[in-house]
Amino acid sequence: MASELRVNTLKDASGNNSIATSFVAGGSAKMWAFIEGDGTPTLSDSLNVSSINDQETGVTTTNFTSNMTNADYSANGTPRDNDEIMVIQELVSSAPRSTSAVALKTHNLSGSRDSNSRSYTVNGDLA
Repeated sequence: MASELRVNTLKDASGNNSIATSFVAGGSAKMWAFIEGDGTPTLSDSLNVSSINDQETGVTTTNFTSNMTNADYSANGTPRDNDEIMVIQELVSSAPRSTSAVALKTHNLSGSRDSNSRSYTVNGDLA
């Protein structure tokens, strides 16, 4: 038997520090992933990720278990590769984001490069 709890505001055990449930639902990450391995990436832990695909050097596509409402969500990430400065950017031209997946690219100052590990998050509305 499924149950449903309907509330407008959440408070701590003392009845203080209230927050609207719409803020909690709207402000929570709808997908996160921790991916390890340069070359062939491995999904170490995640939420709302069905699989990942190694597209090309530095590019990993993350496929969602539950789709987003539209493709206007926020996707970001943090790469780690020893002491090298790296950044993550979203691919727009070669792999545009969709409601079911997002492709992110890691690169250093010289160009596309696989990182030892990376963490991604997506914020937006689930379908």
